[in-house]
Parts: sequence; C-alpha cells; structure tokens
Amino acid sequence: MLKYQGKRVLVMGMARSGLSSVQLLMDAGADLTVYDRKSPQELAEHMGSIPNRTRLITGEGVEIARGDFDLVVTSPGIPLDNPMMMTIQEAGIPIISEIELAFKFKPAELSLLAITGTNGKTTTTSLVAEIINSAGIPSVAAGNIGLPLSAAVQAEKEGIVSVECSSFQLEAIQEFHPLVSAIINITPDHLDRHKTMENYARIKSRIFMNQTLGEYTILNGDDPLIRQMTPPCKVCYFSFRTTLEQGVWIENEDIMVRLDESPPQRVCRVSEVRLRGRHNLENVLCAVGLTRAAGIEPFLIRETLIRFEGVKHRLEDIRTVNGVLYVNDSKGTNPESTIKAMESFSDPIILIAGGSHKNSDFSEMAKVIARRVKVLVLLGETRSIIREAAEKVGFRDITEASSLEEAVALAKERADAGDVVLLSPACASYDMFRDYEERGEYFRKIVWSLGEDRI
Repeated sequence: MLKYQGKRVLVMGMARSGLSSVQLLMDAGADLTVYDRKSPQELAEHMGSIPNRTRLITGEGVEIARGDFDLVVTSPGIPLDNPMMMTIQEAGIPIISEIELAFKFKPAELSLLAITGTNGKTTTTSLVAEIINSAGIPSVAAGNIGLPLSAAVQAEKEGIVSVECSSFQLEAIQEFHPLVSAIINITPDHLDRHKTMENYARIKSRIFMNQTLGEYTILNGDDPLIRQMTPPCKVCYFSFRTTLEQGVWIENEDIMVRLDESPPQRVCRVSEVRLRGRHNLENVLCAVGLTRAAGIEPFLIRETLIRFEGVKHRLEDIRTVNGVLYVNDSKGTNPESTIKAMESFSDPIILIAGGSHKNSDFSEMAKVIARRVKVLVLLGETRSIIREAAEKVGFRDITEASSLEEAVALAKERADAGDVVLLSPACASYDMFRDYEERGEYFRKIVWSLGEDRI
C-alpha cells in the first residue's frame, strides 16, 4: 500500500496482533519500529517473526518526541492513559488499534461483520462465521478471537470476516466500518480501565459510529444501556423476552426474524438449537440478525444452529469421570459470564473460581452461588474477595487452593456422581496464566490426567 511506503510506524507490543501488524506494514514498505516492555530473553520465541530491518526497543518505556513517528499501532493491552501513550498523544502522533490498521488494508471484495459485547462475543463470532460458510460464502472468525484481523485481511481476498471486537480495540479506531455490526450485551467489566459503565458503553458504541443509513447494527433490545444508544444507521433489535414487530425474537418457541417491510420468517424451533444454556439464545438471536442482515436465508441459518456446539473454553465439556462432568468455562472472565454458566446446569455444581482482579462486583454472583453451587473452590488474587461476597449471603461450603491442580483435586474429592465440576473463574487469568486459553488448556490437561476410581 503506497500510503505507508517509508512511513515511520511504531508497533506497540509483540503479541499476536502486534506481530501480524508488523507483517502487514513491512509488506507495505513502512519504516518499522517495534516496542515491547519485556526483555529480549522473554521475547525470544517471537524474535524470528521480526524482519531484520525492523528496529526493536524493549524495557519499561521509550522516549518519544514530536516528529519521531508518523503513526503508532497499539496493543489492546496498553491503556490510552498509560504514561507512554499520553506522551505519544501529546506529541501529536496518531494512535490506532490493530483492527483499524487491518480495515485500512482490507480488500474491497472482503466485508466485515463486527461483534462486541461483554459476554458471548466469541461464541457469536464463531457461529456467524459458521453460518456464512454453510451458505457457501468464504468466511473466517477473526479479531479478539485469536486470529488477528490484520492476518485475515492478508489471507482472505473476498467473502466475509466475522470480527470479534473488544472495548480495548474499539478505543483506538477512526474509520473502521463494518457492513453489519452488533452489540450483544453490556454488563460491568474492565472497569479498572474504563472507570465507569457510561464510558464502557460509549466505547462499545464506537463499533457502529462509521456506519451509514442503509446499513444495520444488531442490538440487544432487552439491555437498558444499549437501548439508550442512537446509531447513525438502521437498527435491528433482538429480544428473547418480548415479541417484536421487526427484528429477531421468540414466538411460541420459534425463532423469528423480520427486517424492513418483509414478512416475518421462521428460522427454527428453540429446542432445535444445539448450544447449551438459555443465555446462549442471546448469542443465537444476535447471530441470526447479523447473518440475515448480510443476506443469508433463514433455512441456511437453521442448518448451522442445529449442529453448532460452541467454542473452546466456553461451557466446553471435557470428560466425565466417575459420573462427574468436568466443564471448561475458562472464558468466563467476569461475574455475569459465570452467572450464566452456573444457570446452564440443573445438576449440583462444584465451582472453581477466582483469578486476577478487574474491580468486579461479585455480590450478584454470590447470590447465584448460594442457590446453585454445592461447593465453591477459590484460587488466585480474588479468592478472599469472592469468599467475602459468598459468606455475606450465607454460603459457607468454601475451600481455597493455591494452584489449579489443587483446585481440581479438591473438587474431585467433594464431587459425587451426577455433579458438575465447573471451571468458570469470573476473573481474568493474568495472576497465574498468560491468558484464559492457557488456563483452559491447563484445566483440560489436569482433567484428562484424572483416573477413574476403582470400586
């Protein structure tokens, strides 16, 4: 891309999105510098991915002055109020996120369906990509889901990319413009970074800020914060509580959809949907709205809904040992997500929870624990905070572990046939693991190492 030829670009962070941005910009002829606060030794596994002519800066900070760079591509893990980011902004250097960079390189024949929300993003993003592929249109799931969008726009020349967008990524977009966007829900999360719910919701709403009158955003009509939003484009609401005149809704246990002035169309019976849990209906209705707005016919949407089982680390059945089902919900990184996970089971639950703190309020989660949980096993930075919340509502069967191995062992001791051992931490993983995926994979490994008891 000629506009980046010779441009001095600083890429912040050497995680997946950073490395993918480096490749995109290198191919475009940019003059690249890469920064990461980790040491060269800690970054050893990534060093081979950095082209030889790229400058690398490591350590706790970098001095940046006006005129040093033409553009900064930031990692979603670096807050915009970080001192180094503040210095960059004061120097008048534009800052964009990796999804914004990817949008600038997107082929004209490649469309984006962009999805955000507090919970359900990964499930919805994956489901949308599956529906589109089943309809015969090339599609991948990308963004915050694992495959960077900048990698997807390099690999895919046409079709539709289903893009999971986090609030951290949406903070630094400028022209990012999906064909269809969606906000699944907004509940308290990341308030350590965004400070208030109003600010958090405002950042989420950036997903549709560049859309035009003829395009759709798909919004949760049951969410009061989302209902207050005023998009610049057409709105398709979805609801599993209310029958709608237009949008996506449930009527007599049928999933219905209607856009514009077309007649209502039946997609399928609720009972046909393969995904476990009432909360997943929110994700399903959102996916129906997204794909229908993209032109996919209801009968093709149904074909995927009746076979799609979900994604890794989200209510993922690992195995049954001695009649006890072990479930990996490592992606449950906030209280609301863990509440939904607990409400997906009617059997007694041994809940493994806790992790790094995001200033979450665990009081509502504690009430559900008191109703649904048989034994609570806590670990990580937040174990004392969650314990206090649970004890306030009278729940006492609580034990603490110093590691995930110990937590699983304690859960196994207390579980009886017919119980569910559920890892749903309600917290981030950074106090013990690199990310929720590493935590989930480690849980899977521990569970598969468990032996059956001999009788």
